[in-house]
Amino acid sequence: MALNLSVKIHPVVLFQIVDAYERRNADSHRVIGTLLGTSDKGIVEVTNCFCVPHKEHADQVEAELNYAMDVYELNRRVNASENIVGWWATGNEVTNHSSVIHEYYSRECREPVHVTLDTSLAGARMGLRAYVCVALGVPRGKQGCMFTPIDVGLVCYEPEIVGLNLCQKTMGGGGRSRQVQPMMDLAQVAEAASKLSGLLDQVVAYVEEVLAGGGAGAQGAGGAAGGAAAGRALLELVNSVPSLAADTFADAFASSVKDLLMVVTLAQLIKTQLQLNEKLTLLTSQ
Repeated sequence: MALNLSVKIHPVVLFQIVDAYERRNADSHRVIGTLLGTSDKGIVEVTNCFCVPHKEHADQVEAELNYAMDVYELNRRVNASENIVGWWATGNEVTNHSSVIHEYYSRECREPVHVTLDTSLAGARMGLRAYVCVALGVPRGKQGCMFTPIDVGLVCYEPEIVGLNLCQKTMGGGGRSRQVQPMMDLAQVAEAASKLSGLLDQVVAYVEEVLAGGGAGAQGAGGAAGGAAAGRALLELVNSVPSLAADTFADAFASSVKDLLMVVTLAQLIKTQLQLNEKLTLLTSQ
C-alpha cells in the first residue's frame, strides 16, 4: 500500500527547508523537521513544514519533541486542515538515525513519508527525494525496515506561480539587480500576453517545419520530424478552444470586461462609503 504513494510538494516548503538549513547551528551537519499537509487516495500533498531542533550522536538522537508538538498545535489553530504527513531532512542520503526518527513519526500519522533535500548542491542541483519505510523480516522473527524511494514532484497554487516567476527574475549574472518589485496588474497581463504570443509563434513555426518535411513522422529538406505526442498535445489544445466566430467572441469578451469593471467600481464605492461612515462615527463620538 505504501509503495503506491506519491508526494507533491509546494515551493514554500522548499524555501522553508533551505531557510532552516541556513539558520542552523554551527555544529549541526543536517536539519530535520515535520511535514504538514494532506493525504488522500495515495497522494501526499505537502503544503507546510517546520524545523525540529535536534542533535545526533554516534549512538543516539536527541530531538525536542515537546517543541515539535507545541508548534504543531499552534499551526492547527491557524490551519486545521494541515496534518502531520511525515518528516524532512537535509542531505542526499538516509542515515543510520533515520529509522529512529521515522519510528516517532509512525506514531504521529499513518504511513509517514520521508523527504530529503540536498542542500549541499551535489551535481550542481538541489536533489529532492522521497521515501517510505517498508517492514522487512520473517514471521515471529527479527524485524527490520528499509527506506524505499517513491515518486516526488512539485505542485503550485496560482499565487505561488506568480511568486516563483517574480523570484526567477532575480536569477542571472552580470550587473543584473537581484531586487525586483511586483508589477501592476495590467503590466502582468501584458507580460503574460507577450509570453503567450511568443509560445504560439514557436508552435506555429514547429507545425510549418513539420508540414515542410512532408507530414508527421517524415523529415525533408528544411523540415522537422513530427511526433505523435506533440500531435496529440496540439489536437487537445485546439479542441479546448471554444468554436466561436470572431465577432461573437469579441462581443462576449467585451461584455465580460464591462461586468468586471462594474464590479470593481461598486467595490470601490462601497469601500469609500465605509471609510466615510467610519470617520463620521468617530466625529460623532467625540
